[in-house]
Amino acid sequence: MGERERAQRHHFLVSYDVSDKKRLRRMLRTLRGFGDSVQLSVFLCTLSRLEKALLEEAVRKVIQPGADQVLIVNLGPSDGRARECIQALGRPCVPADRQPLIL
Repeated sequence: MGERERAQRHHFLVSYDVSDKKRLRRMLRTLRGFGDSVQLSVFLCTLSRLEKALLEEAVRKVIQPGADQVLIVNLGPSDGRARECIQALGRPCVPADRQPLIL
């Protein structure tokens, strides 16, 4: 990954409220592919613009719009203030520096 692409990555806080157990399990599996679970139904994802679009597409395939909700909060550039904008009380919330897995 080039320096320019790394600089364009942003941290996103993704939370979900899914009413059906089957869709809930699918959502969990889907989001595991994009980030790290930081609490029940909350993920921290570091994504490029393309990865965010892929995340949104994957989420839309899982949810039922009238019954479920997914919130995607842009915390800012991953090399900027995003690391400082999360305050954890109790156990620390340490974002992993995820690198792409090339198979």
